[in-house]
Amino acid sequence: MSVAAPLPEIRQRNPALRILYYAVCVLLVALIAGVWWLYSIARSPLPQLDGSVAVPGISSKVRVVRDERGVPTIEAATLEDLFFAQGYVTAQDRLWQMDIMRRAAAGELSEVIGEDTVKMDREQRILGLRIAAEAAEKNISARDRAYFDAYARGVNAFLESHRDRLSLEFRLLKYTPRPWTVTDSLLVGARMVQDLNHYSYERALTREKVLAKLGPQLTADLYVNSSWRDRTPTDVRRIDQEPAANSGDEDDDDDEEVDPEGGNGRLISAVGSDLRSSDLSSTRVSEVLVELEEADLFRPGSNNWVVSGQHTVSGKPLLSNDMHLNHQMPNLWFEAHLKMSSGTSAIASATKTGNFDVAGVTLPGIPFVIVGHNQRIGWGFTNVGPTVEDDYIEEFNAQGQYKTPAGWRDAQHRQETIHVKGKPDVTLDVVTTRHGPIITELIPGETRKIALRWTLQDGEGLVFFDVDSAQNWDEFRKAFSTFGAPGQNVMYGDVDGHIGYQATGRVPIRASGDGSLPVSGSDDAHEWKGWIPFDQMPHVYDPPGGILVTANGRITPDGYKYSISTDWDAPWRTDRIYRVLESGKRFAPADMLALQMDVSSTYDRLCADKFVYAIDHAANASDRAKRAVEILRDWDGRMSADSAAPTIETKARGELARLLLEPKLGVAVDAPASGPASGALSGNLSWKSYRWGMSSVWLENVLTKQLARWLPPGYSDYGSLLTAAIENAVKQKEAPSDLSQWKWGKNYPVEIDHPVLSQLPMIGRFTGPGLHLLSGSNYTVKAVGRGFGPSERLTWNFANFDESTLNVVTGESGIFLSPHYMDQWAAWYGGSTFAFPFSQAAVEQHRAHEMTLEPR
Repeated sequence: MSVAAPLPEIRQRNPALRILYYAVCVLLVALIAGVWWLYSIARSPLPQLDGSVAVPGISSKVRVVRDERGVPTIEAATLEDLFFAQGYVTAQDRLWQMDIMRRAAAGELSEVIGEDTVKMDREQRILGLRIAAEAAEKNISARDRAYFDAYARGVNAFLESHRDRLSLEFRLLKYTPRPWTVTDSLLVGARMVQDLNHYSYERALTREKVLAKLGPQLTADLYVNSSWRDRTPTDVRRIDQEPAANSGDEDDDDDEEVDPEGGNGRLISAVGSDLRSSDLSSTRVSEVLVELEEADLFRPGSNNWVVSGQHTVSGKPLLSNDMHLNHQMPNLWFEAHLKMSSGTSAIASATKTGNFDVAGVTLPGIPFVIVGHNQRIGWGFTNVGPTVEDDYIEEFNAQGQYKTPAGWRDAQHRQETIHVKGKPDVTLDVVTTRHGPIITELIPGETRKIALRWTLQDGEGLVFFDVDSAQNWDEFRKAFSTFGAPGQNVMYGDVDGHIGYQATGRVPIRASGDGSLPVSGSDDAHEWKGWIPFDQMPHVYDPPGGILVTANGRITPDGYKYSISTDWDAPWRTDRIYRVLESGKRFAPADMLALQMDVSSTYDRLCADKFVYAIDHAANASDRAKRAVEILRDWDGRMSADSAAPTIETKARGELARLLLEPKLGVAVDAPASGPASGALSGNLSWKSYRWGMSSVWLENVLTKQLARWLPPGYSDYGSLLTAAIENAVKQKEAPSDLSQWKWGKNYPVEIDHPVLSQLPMIGRFTGPGLHLLSGSNYTVKAVGRGFGPSERLTWNFANFDESTLNVVTGESGIFLSPHYMDQWAAWYGGSTFAFPFSQAAVEQHRAHEMTLEPR
């Protein structure tokens, strides 16, 4: 008989553990599902890159080939199909950016962001950018209207077919964009005019206060507008003549050796997350936008130059351009190659040659290539910085009329309504006189009725189809002859070996004055009488020296008949570029990139030498000040991220400026954290109110000439003043005990964040480059700051366009999970670049994707 073994005792499970187990499982599943949902949402806007897409609005197939970085070559049989496809393809990658740019221009941000941007919207409504864009649309030619219409139809074709797959920004802000219009394209252009040519009105008002307080002599010192270092493009000396940088009777403290390789262009590698901002408040979107507005006071600089074949390895010209603008995410420019097959009479009539083949950078929202090259010519831009705004003081009576030479006149009133997300609408009454809108509300502390006259009110000038089509210097100049704004210095080169320079844009001729101070609006004594004739704007063709350079500095020679700008930029970058290009070296494209990455500052080294001399001769300098000058003593002037000398010099120079200006302009009162920078934008005059393109030239003049009228009370000479400045600098609380660790890169980094996506938990830090150490400064060829820098770097090689180079800041795409969202950042940051294929063979060699748009 068998006996069954006893069953083991079954332990009863703990119900609480079971519940916990199931809860954890549910949470994990929910987390995985949530992550997958977010991932699928983020991926859904990724553009189609291959295959066929049926779209309404085109007459025949359009081929779109993208290279390894997502840069499209668009080839169509007609111009309208080409610009339709440009709109479609740009919207695939940049629709949210396009929408936010038109909203920022028109004053419609609050509708999607909320009350934090109402102030910005009020400003835009008062300035009337939409009014200007609508007026420009009425004057557009039939030909250009057809192209702008085609572009808008392309944008809308993409929008209508992807309303359920819009980019993450639209979903997070919970809105859908309205259809694109021709006016929207012109609004984007108007915003560029504002970014580049809208600041002189405010400087004129500050200058008026300075003049009232200091009198004409000290004011003239501060607002200097020329330097012995200036080198204008029309200065056509040969390179075997003495360069302007070494002429004049001023002391030249710059005895540095010129490094044709461009100096130490290498940057410190990207740092880790410890330098990234972790304070991501719910209102950060609007804060970022406001910060960008205030940062615009510091005008970023740009460089362009062209050298003839006598200075190149190939024997053909090289043209380089890096336009320095405020950073944004995604970056501003969209690279594209626009190509139309030849063969129809309509094509031949429109382009003169029967084809249209142009490549370069485009501005999202606008058809055509803005800076680029075609099969024969190429060009690049820097900002002229013209004085194209005037402040008119209007006299109003009790009936709301303003005074004119013909008597009292009724002002015009425009009612504006700002829609605010989650809040009641805001209405405002914009008052306009014969000169323009009354902008008193935009000027803190101002009580007078100030009307703004601005060239934007006269139109932008739509020239880029003709520029893209030009085949030689004469056609190129003819295209730009009707360009209105923003005024640009344009460099030119062509495959035949010619080089040239042309200043562009409408600049007013005034009955009297130059726009540097507010004037009465009640009479005609300061009215605009016309524009400087295009043929009399500075220009030069094939200069004997074979080198042309602009870097926002003075472009008018001594004795020039007209006033183009009352506020040129300082000559440091122009001077440095000329020194390198006139070194006798024969250049290749790689040399041009090295020069674009150059971080040598003549100005900062000059100031450092002054500080060293002062401390060496000071009777009671502290040990800490002596340690600082030992760091400065052998410094070569390079603003390198891993160097302490630039930090010490810059901090000491800031203290020196304060010691000089504070007794004359007043102490800066700290503004509230949410307000503007202290003394800079407030209505109170202080030493921080002084903002000027040639402020460094003022300081150089004061130090070199030892001007007694600027020596502050309590100082016996400039040596004691310089000693006090460096003593104050090394006592700042942020200065480390070991001054050799006061590294430039950590104190003056670059920061680029996405205004919306950076707020996302966990992944926000990966949606933009963030905060990084950086070499360079305002005064180096590589002109950079925390919020601005080169928006692109290019070199056009006229020996072989396939050996041209181009890169933007982050990447082609604005779609977060696109492989081309930030695939150019490492190159921008590290100082490398990419070939920019142009020929059919090169385009096919670099082909990574091919999409065909087909008529529906």
